[in-house]
Amino acid sequence: MAFNELLAIVALCAGTFFSAVGIVGMIRLPDVYSRIHASGKVATLGIIGLLIGAALAMPDITLKAVALALFMVMTSPVASYAIAAAAHRQGVPRMGAERDDLGLSAP
Repeated sequence: MAFNELLAIVALCAGTFFSAVGIVGMIRLPDVYSRIHASGKVATLGIIGLLIGAALAMPDITLKAVALALFMVMTSPVASYAIAAAAHRQGVPRMGAERDDLGLSAP
């Protein structure tokens, strides 16, 4: 087994682990804002791990994997923010919130 294959297996396992943790977070967390955090942060790490593993296993797709990883890093935070802002505008309650930085009323 070549060293690149071993690194690819490690990266694929790490990507699979982070993706699974993101799925568990989507199921177990109490409100939409916590779920957005789980999907936005952890799933991004999972996809990047899977792309790194694929690039190491198949060197001919490295450019495509890098382009997809950059696209994911640039778009995932924007999508998470848009969903959270829309939920806040709709008045979706937060579980256990202590303060509201986006609220219109002064403290």
